[in-house]
Amino acid sequence: MARALLGRTLVHDTAPGTVSGRIVEVEAYGDESDPASHARPGPTRRNASMYGPPGHAYVYRSHGIHLCFNVVTGRSGRAAAVLVRALEPIRGLATMARRRGVGDPRRWTPGPGCVGEALGLDRLDDGRDLTGEALWITRLRVRHPGERIVATPRIGIRVGRERLWRFVLVHPGEDRGKVTDGRVGR
Repeated sequence: MARALLGRTLVHDTAPGTVSGRIVEVEAYGDESDPASHARPGPTRRNASMYGPPGHAYVYRSHGIHLCFNVVTGRSGRAAAVLVRALEPIRGLATMARRRGVGDPRRWTPGPGCVGEALGLDRLDDGRDLTGEALWITRLRVRHPGERIVATPRIGIRVGRERLWRFVLVHPGEDRGKVTDGRVGR
């Protein structure tokens, strides 16, 4: 499912306007057997949305600061989610710039905390149905000629790094080194 999300557009319709971006980097997280997963300790109040139903949002606060957006992918009762790590901004650019407090578009959505902030997500989005009217992912996948998907170890974790569950859309001619350090196309 993680690979299938790449190239789709994540859209959030908010009071200041609609913002969206093409999903270009994701990481998959599994059930209790995945040592890096929030599901590792079993169901909790924090990770309840991760246990389904699929097609809903799992939004959590990271390091007490950043809100991170995930797509729940496992069947109900079995935890699995895909973290959206980066977007290419498409719509609502002025709103994204204002929310992020920076003018450089390359700094609006280059990481999971930036994605949450630029899209204007909050904890109330946790558990939201992604087929609704306020927050959704398009069915259409946009892929550019020559673009390829590269699998790498997940980043920002201490355990489970051996799993190649981070997937990145790489444009022709992009440096492979940029792919492994989390700065693809930035």
